Amino acid sequence: MAIFLNKDSKVIVQGMTGATGMKHTKLMLGDGTNIVGGVNPRKAGTVVDFDGTEVPVFGTVAEAMKETGANVSVLFVPPAFAKAAVVEAIDAEIPLAVVITEGIAVHDSAAFYAYAVEKGGKTRLIGPNCPGLITPGQSNAGIIPGDITKPGRIGLVSKSGTLTYQMMYELRDLGFSSAVGIGGDPVIGTTHIDALAAFEADPDTDLIVMIGEIGGDAEERAADFIKANVTKPVVGYVAGFTAPEGKTMGHAGAIVSGSSGTAQAKKEALEAAGVKVGKTPTETAKLARAILAG
Repeated sequence: MAIFLNKDSKVIVQGMTGATGMKHTKLMLGDGTNIVGGVNPRKAGTVVDFDGTEVPVFGTVAEAMKETGANVSVLFVPPAFAKAAVVEAIDAEIPLAVVITEGIAVHDSAAFYAYAVEKGGKTRLIGPNCPGLITPGQSNAGIIPGDITKPGRIGLVSKSGTLTYQMMYELRDLGFSSAVGIGGDPVIGTTHIDALAAFEADPDTDLIVMIGEIGGDAEERAADFIKANVTKPVVGYVAGFTAPEGKTMGHAGAIVSGSSGTAQAKKEALEAAGVKVGKTPTETAKLARAILAG
């Protein structure tokens, strides 16, 4: 089992023929991802050869879906064109759109998120500004290195790309059912809560690791959800314990004002919901190990 992505997922890549798209399409194919097409209106009808795997290029998402049965799109589209590309994916009603692009204007993200809701939520958005998601041994949609872990029974949801990789490496011997990088921008599609609900429902996930960061109240809301709805053990980590108040740190969403949005406030909210919270990624991994060891 897995959440959102598995061996049967048929993946297309919007922006596949750009430098970043080409690089990561090759890596995703190497991880066993079933990539069935790319999308670029200017190169429709061409074929790209990735070390012997020929991937056709289509003019639109709708055409790619019709011809290949694709149900996942990964977007490597420059920020200025990302909104139009996401709207196209939503109009085509592709079930999952993974927006890797960094630097998308917040009003563009807000617009395409609102559009997805308006269209009935038929397209799940992950991102933007995220590393994507991986179900080890089955499929990889994004830029998470496929060789740092193996299949296992831990579910991971994280705001931070780098910390996603570190946690997967720390627990590489135990392995993961799925790992989802949701992105740290102020407006994102899939949230901690969405992933927590999916992992709770997945029979092959025994423990959930949740990585948050300073700013906003997403982790506090996730804590409320865990308390009310999650029966599986959850281990947490909040990045930014040493951040000064009132300063924007790293991700666009990580803005702290007063005690609201601080790492300490989030840690306390999570602990009140029964989540064990580590002060460092390594400590967090140790907590996960101890729980799984029983």
